[in-house]
Amino acid sequence: MNTQNFIVKHNVYASKEKRFINMIIDMIGYYVFTFIVGFFLGLLALAGIDEPLNYLAEMDRIGELLFGVVIVFTYFTLFEVLTQRSLGKLITKTKVVLEDGAKPTAKDIMIRTLCRFIPFEAFSFLGNEGRGWHDSMSETYVVDTEKFERQKASELDLEMIGKPIIE
Repeated sequence: MNTQNFIVKHNVYASKEKRFINMIIDMIGYYVFTFIVGFFLGLLALAGIDEPLNYLAEMDRIGELLFGVVIVFTYFTLFEVLTQRSLGKLITKTKVVLEDGAKPTAKDIMIRTLCRFIPFEAFSFLGNEGRGWHDSMSETYVVDTEKFERQKASELDLEMIGKPIIE
């Protein structure tokens, strides 16, 4: 399909309810991811490489905050660059796309993830459109995967009307 004619429409956006559920699941995912990182560092310490774990244990409050930012950044960037989904989006069957329906680039996802750290960003969903600042600033959209795929297929079918079938 020629994506230059395709535009993500409001009717395929993920609902505010799904976005809220995504947030809750991703909070849990963040804690699980943090546990896995800690577990890995513990294994390293058991293998005799205990400097990283000691460093974490002796961090001040600013260091802990920065470590948390790195974990959140890694969690969202890793998942969304590879699959267009975080754990929450995977469970609620939603995904991140660009306006033309294409997969976002790693840069788009990084911008999206960095925007999550803007103070009060969570309140940006209270508007009518239901897109947060991390969506609008990165020019990405979170869509309901099934509705999105149906819209794309429907528009492809319309584009094919009157065109010869080449076999």
